[in-house]
Amino acid sequence: MLRVLFLTSKEGSPDLSSRALPMAFLRKLVKGGDRKEPVESMDKNTTTTDPLQDVTSKTADLTIADDFGCAPGVLRTKVGFTGGKKKGPTYYSLGDHTETIEIHYDPDVTSYTDLLKLFWENHDPTRCASRQYMSAIFYHSDEQKTQAEESKEQEQSKRSKKIQTKIAQAETFYNAEDYHQKYLLRQQRDILQALNLTDEELIKSHIACRLNGYCGGYGKMDELEKELSLFNLPSRIQDRLRAIVSRGNLY
Repeated sequence: MLRVLFLTSKEGSPDLSSRALPMAFLRKLVKGGDRKEPVESMDKNTTTTDPLQDVTSKTADLTIADDFGCAPGVLRTKVGFTGGKKKGPTYYSLGDHTETIEIHYDPDVTSYTDLLKLFWENHDPTRCASRQYMSAIFYHSDEQKTQAEESKEQEQSKRSKKIQTKIAQAETFYNAEDYHQKYLLRQQRDILQALNLTDEELIKSHIACRLNGYCGGYGKMDELEKELSLFNLPSRIQDRLRAIVSRGNLY
């Protein structure tokens, strides 16, 4: 399982070819400017106030959104392509890009360093791979570059094999096709239907981000229980999520 890390600051894997989504190979974290950005209500049919409405977030782009989706402090995720010169890449016409995922996170809850740690822990950075699936970190500032390089050096000191992870400046991020977005959540049709979100809303959704992680069996039960009290989901959907998380990592 390979990862590409691409961090930007923002306002406000196994071969998945059989599932038509090899997005689990990469991780990308990006960091840029800060801005306050509203997060949509957990249920667009309710007037419940979103507890994250006023959170100032930063952006992190990583190649697999699944396990990062329910990591502490992660607000939103979307998958896509970056790092190449080809304009308007698609899944079947990727050019020289790398598959990645953009992650928006709350800097008051987690940090670039925390996400780097998760990045290293969740793949084998010593594996050689094609540009499409390579392990990489795309930085958006000198500070990020320094932190990424230092974290790579620390990881290398723990290993005998050479780390292949590439560290490079962030380039334009292109969204992947809708069917790639929140892929694991899309496989749980009852949960997906309960959210009642359009494809565009699914990309921007905080709850979809979190549930995508939980639908992969990631996260802890106590963390899920805390969030279920905010998500305004039907009891049968809550029970379904509990069952999935209790089984653990499915991928």
